[in-house]
Amino acid sequence: MSSDEEHMDVKEIETEIKTEEEHGDIKPSTSGQVIFPNESKFNHIKNKLVRQQQFQKKQRELKKAKKEEKKKREKEGLPKKVPHTIDSLREKDETTVNDLNDEENELVKEDVDQDEFSEYYKHSYEPKVLITFAEDPMKKTRIFGRELRRIIPNSVSLYRNKSDIKNIVKSAIKKDFTDILVINECKKQPDGLLLIHLPNGPTAHFKISNPKITTELRRNHKNITAHRPEVVLNNFTTRLGLTVGRMLGAIFHYDPEFVGARAVTFHNQRDFIFFRHYKYGFDENGKRARLKELGPRFTLKLKSLQKGTFDSKYGQYEWIIDGRRHKMETSRRKFFL
Repeated sequence: MSSDEEHMDVKEIETEIKTEEEHGDIKPSTSGQVIFPNESKFNHIKNKLVRQQQFQKKQRELKKAKKEEKKKREKEGLPKKVPHTIDSLREKDETTVNDLNDEENELVKEDVDQDEFSEYYKHSYEPKVLITFAEDPMKKTRIFGRELRRIIPNSVSLYRNKSDIKNIVKSAIKKDFTDILVINECKKQPDGLLLIHLPNGPTAHFKISNPKITTELRRNHKNITAHRPEVVLNNFTTRLGLTVGRMLGAIFHYDPEFVGARAVTFHNQRDFIFFRHYKYGFDENGKRARLKELGPRFTLKLKSLQKGTFDSKYGQYEWIIDGRRHKMETSRRKFFL
């Protein structure tokens, strides 16, 4: 045998040993986490049918081991494992506000007591909201604004008639409106929402996604009564999120009429604000609640928060997302609200 042949044989043997080490028996982790194999672990098996059978066999074994592990944990009375999510692994924000009653958040509480919405939360005035649109709104956008008018107490829906936003703000202040909602559209459906708090701001610009009006949800708009709904603001944990949540809550009346059994929710998850409108009821024992979605349904994404009323040219921004794609998304676990 030549030296070249001996060299090839040694190389092939080393390759086989390495392959056997890489594709050895796959066992469940001792930590309780079950690692599911990839079919590529069996690529050393040349026969396709046998390779698939081995892969399926290993999957059954791991599934069985997972069930046994679950039974063992239930038998021992151990708590269920909470799966890791992007939310649970969220990077800690320096401006996180857990409870305004904590001593650590005294400065935040002082700021909140003196911000633009403090008079509303002291019940000093009742909100009066003007809802308007982009120029020549299409049918779905008009219906969307009309449904918001039904939900938001003491609100009025008007067309712009080619007036710019600065003139609308001046007229709304003279007529004692406290907030303005401007619904923008793209491709014949609502695309953006501009929320202006009067008379001194701030102004928030949101992107609207997945808008669904009541008829698209196959709901009857007649179920929407004139009673003032309850407002639920959930998971606004940072200083910016607290401001945005207070701003959204301030367009609704602070004194809900519980006889209407309606609730409006703004739920923040990964900086997406999900809006839902429900009618609720209780069973005979009064312990279990049942929810019925009324509509509309949409999702908000904050694009900017500007000091004062709307000013696209000279406005000073408290927070704005960078226009370049993913510029601010340095980490999937970093959230701002």
